Amino acid sequence: MARYDEHDQARWVPEPPGNPERGAFERDRARVLHSASLRRLAAKTQVVTPADYYGLHSPRTRLTHSLECAQIGREMGKILGRDPDLVETACLAHDVGHPPFGHNGEEALDELAGPCGGFQGNAQNLRLLTRLEVKVITEDGRSAGLNLTRAALDSVCKYPWAAPSCRVPGIPRAGAGLPYCAYPDDLAVFQWIREGAPDYALSFEAQIMDWADDVAYSVHDLEDALASGHLAAGDLRDPEERLAVCALAREWYAPDADPAELAEIFARLLAEPLWPGRFDAGPADLAALKRLTSSLIGRFCRSAQDATREAYGSRAVPGARVREADGRHDADLVVPRTTRLECALLKGVTARYVMSREDHHATQARQRELIAELGQLIMAGAPGTLEPALRPAFENAPDDAGRLRAVVDQIASLTDASATAWHRRLSSGRMRPLRAG
Repeated sequence: MARYDEHDQARWVPEPPGNPERGAFERDRARVLHSASLRRLAAKTQVVTPADYYGLHSPRTRLTHSLECAQIGREMGKILGRDPDLVETACLAHDVGHPPFGHNGEEALDELAGPCGGFQGNAQNLRLLTRLEVKVITEDGRSAGLNLTRAALDSVCKYPWAAPSCRVPGIPRAGAGLPYCAYPDDLAVFQWIREGAPDYALSFEAQIMDWADDVAYSVHDLEDALASGHLAAGDLRDPEERLAVCALAREWYAPDADPAELAEIFARLLAEPLWPGRFDAGPADLAALKRLTSSLIGRFCRSAQDATREAYGSRAVPGARVREADGRHDADLVVPRTTRLECALLKGVTARYVMSREDHHATQARQRELIAELGQLIMAGAPGTLEPALRPAFENAPDDAGRLRAVVDQIASLTDASATAWHRRLSSGRMRPLRAG
């Protein structure tokens, strides 16, 4: 098991010792698990919305995706010698900053938030964990969020650099149009989190979280696409459909891949006996679908685990892990290229049969319009149209950008359904100023 020192277990705001029978990372996991931000993910769509499917197979939400990601990451972390509670905390928290309507909502909020520096779901994760999800208050009355350990917060940093607009010497920043983990006004805590870490280097735990996320959503979104009827079991037997999936996978997820390479890998993957020949949602079909899901997850995880052990010289010893001497930034998770491309192809299947549907595009357009209008409506009535916990940020903001950021924080906290309800009530004039309690 990797050793985690006082630096790793430090908190932004020092706290008195807790229960000696609970480790620091166990406390982190509990804080995320009991947070309102995690609960809200239950009402945020993953890919297939509940309205698209009726039956025993309930489609994933952001919450169930996060729970499944956490199970995958925890097991991988344990096998590779990392603290399983630390990795599970990162997996549970990796999506808490996502706004309503998923990545489509993220793009709409980024446009709305242009005057205050933009919006990025990963940066919103950090903002929420260190500021908006209030558990600990500093001596001067500011929120320290959940006040997680340095190692836990760093493990959530999938893109450990600041927004392109940051111009602070010594702080790495993203290129234009690329994701990042810190807004300009969250740089103080970001610097504290990254203290001693090499620029641009993901911690080993963050890399496990990232791969667990890829594995979970590529496999489970495929399962939801089949169960919801958007994808028929026979669709992928059509050579033209396979080529279309390969083209979309290359465009969206694997731009460095050669089309012929993708086609060959896809053909080999589909030739595996684990694929169901049909799916009519009967008991045998449901069991076959679960076997497919389990087999793919095991395939992707074992591949990364074996390659990582081999890279660090521990493959020869059964059950061996990455060396204890390898700290949080001293080792890398090794995922073979073929495995990454297999994962990208599964994402391409969902992209083609779910995200590229005409009705899906029409829904996305309506969602973007709703978020833009909701921003105008909330700003027009603020601070009364903000929840009480967010009003001080609006009232004490030094400028228009700060006030806009408070409005963006409010919208980002909403679920799909509550965003629609807020828009309906504000646009009709029936929504009174929100009151505490």
